Amino acid sequence: MADGGAGAAFGPAFLGVSRSLSGREWRQRPAEAGLIRSHMQALNLEEPLARALAARGVRADQGADFLQPTLKALFPDPSSFMDMDAAAGAILDALQAKASIHVFADYDVDGASSAALLVRWFRAVGAELPIYVPDRLTEGYGPSARAFDTLKASGAELVITVDCGAAANEAVAHATAIGLKVVVIDHHMMREHPPVCAAVVNPNRPGCNSGQGNLAAAGVVFVLLAALNREARGRGMFADLKEPDIRQWLDLAAMGAICDVTGLTGFNRALTSLGLRRMSDWSNPGLRALLA
Repeated sequence: MADGGAGAAFGPAFLGVSRSLSGREWRQRPAEAGLIRSHMQALNLEEPLARALAARGVRADQGADFLQPTLKALFPDPSSFMDMDAAAGAILDALQAKASIHVFADYDVDGASSAALLVRWFRAVGAELPIYVPDRLTEGYGPSARAFDTLKASGAELVITVDCGAAANEAVAHATAIGLKVVVIDHHMMREHPPVCAAVVNPNRPGCNSGQGNLAAAGVVFVLLAALNREARGRGMFADLKEPDIRQWLDLAAMGAICDVTGLTGFNRALTSLGLRRMSDWSNPGLRALLA
């Protein structure tokens, strides 16, 4: 919205309404006329919705997936993420060796959702996953040498960091020096070389060509769960064990995406849309308790 006559450059009044109750002039975002027509014809849409799609930059071949996103159409190949296969392999190696695996999670909703996703997968395959969340005031953000010392003293052998760790080169080097294996699952922008460890999975890591840079950490973890299922299936782990249906945890992935204010396009849009639908059935006791 804007004052004055600037709105004339943005097209005519929308649905016959040119001003708000407070007198502010409504302005339509510019949209290519040809793209509007393409959306109307391809999807049998009315002009206002087709205009909204075009104004958002949705291409003609993307309209259906934007309006009705599905995991089947939009789920990425986990192997398109750099180090995803290595991460799944390292985690399952430790799991099959009955090594002590811990998760180090950031203290925000995305970190908590990411940790909860991993805990649910581990429990589904008959294992427990202790969670370490740093104290925001005394430990700050991300893993530290002190935190890794604490985890080592508690018996950890493999540590999975979620929603943090991609910039913790010195702390991860310390973890390696004291005999800890580390798998980093993150989504934050990276300015330097990744830490040297078992795996660093981050769609915003230089050289990663997954095209999923708008995912929150919970979204990256959700893809990791698919990679774990695939790797475990290949190892025959589900011969006597039911394969976890990760779709039941879409609500947690959606929480991370929404609370981190991520871009709702592509796979992340499907993840969030279906996660909200899952959330609305109130099947998650933790969410029920939070909203009670």
